[in-house]
Amino acid sequence: MLQITPTVKNLLILNVLFFIVDAYILPLSARFALMPVLSPSFMPYQFVSYMFLHGGFGHLFSNMFGLFMFGPLLERMWGPKRFLIFYFVTGIGAGVLFSAIGYYENAQLLKAVEVYVQYPTPDGLVDFMSHHAKGFYQANLDFFNAFEENPTNPSYIQNSIGAVKSVYQASINTPMVGASGAIFGILMAFGLLFPNTELFMLFIPFPIKAKYFVSFYGLYELYSGIQNSQSDNVAHFAHVGGMLFAYILLRYWGTQKQNFY
Repeated sequence: MLQITPTVKNLLILNVLFFIVDAYILPLSARFALMPVLSPSFMPYQFVSYMFLHGGFGHLFSNMFGLFMFGPLLERMWGPKRFLIFYFVTGIGAGVLFSAIGYYENAQLLKAVEVYVQYPTPDGLVDFMSHHAKGFYQANLDFFNAFEENPTNPSYIQNSIGAVKSVYQASINTPMVGASGAIFGILMAFGLLFPNTELFMLFIPFPIKAKYFVSFYGLYELYSGIQNSQSDNVAHFAHVGGMLFAYILLRYWGTQKQNFY
């Protein structure tokens, strides 16, 4: 039977307590979720605090299940101190990579907004929304058609400028929460240290070695992050960041791979 280790147990308790407080007692996300760097609500301490907040019970459960399944083995190997360092380095690193990419994307978005404000046209609005807010475009076809028929109407012009600015404001005020970065770091470490351990996953009808599972999962997260579907609210680059910082930290520690069959 899998025996839980002290640090993993404490992390589980803390995450559950923060979830209960945030959901039922005192909202914490507005202040402690990781906000984009260009947001006026961004604070450096959010690189740590965001790891203890979750978007719902399913989000919490999936992360804590990963911690429970893979964390104890790593803690027994490294000891509580090194495991805790690893957990926070990968979690913070995930937030840093996600924020860096978000900063670049929002800076490009701001430039697009400034260009449109200077030259507000129906074609420009369609081009902007098709690149940055397809959902808004599809939900407001009547407005787009009316603007196209009356491109010099001052009311339509101002409404279009307001819509474009709202897309930017929504982007820089969308927070990230969850321990997923640290959990993906733990998963990466497990795959590197125990590459030939066979895993039995509910959604895969056959056993798969850890090294293949981690590789496929990492590539999927990278692809999903680059694809950047606007209907996808998963922070894929945070997952990639957790795996990347796990790899870097393990190499820095000079940990030797051990093959377990």
